[in-house]
Amino acid sequence: MPAPRPRRPRRTLPRLVAAASVAVVALPLLASCARPVPFEAAPDAVDPDCAAVIVRLPDVVAGQEARETDAQGTGAWGTPASVLLRCGVEPPGPTTLRCVSVDEVDWIIDESDAPRYRFTTYGRTPAVEVVVDNDVVAGTTAIADVSSAVSVIEADGGCTDLEDLAPEG
Repeated sequence: MPAPRPRRPRRTLPRLVAAASVAVVALPLLASCARPVPFEAAPDAVDPDCAAVIVRLPDVVAGQEARETDAQGTGAWGTPASVLLRCGVEPPGPTTLRCVSVDEVDWIIDESDAPRYRFTTYGRTPAVEVVVDNDVVAGTTAIADVSSAVSVIEADGGCTDLEDLAPEG
């Protein structure tokens, strides 16, 4: 029986270099594919007005890049998410919470969980809620950035001062 012939070395080095090059290019792309921000949709997230808001949301809010979310009628910005938006929440009733108007959209501000502030539109149905981590971004900047999108929901009321309610006499 003749002796086995020595095998020719395969050209594996070029393949290894090619695979390493693909890995170097793909790794940063895969790292930037963050998981969607988990959310629970608001009760009225299916309202057509919420769809109109969501398609108008900006790519950047308070300097934070938009993130993908896993629920209808929602938006998120920042890594980790520092601005969270849900459309379709229950419209708030009369309240003593502070109310501000930004670009003709009225927002009530719940500061009870500071430094996380909850801004909820006032006088619009469905209502929109924005939760902001005030340690990361300024709440007023965040609502200023989303107010234009939210303004597509028609106002049916708004903030009032106690002086406005006092009878004239």
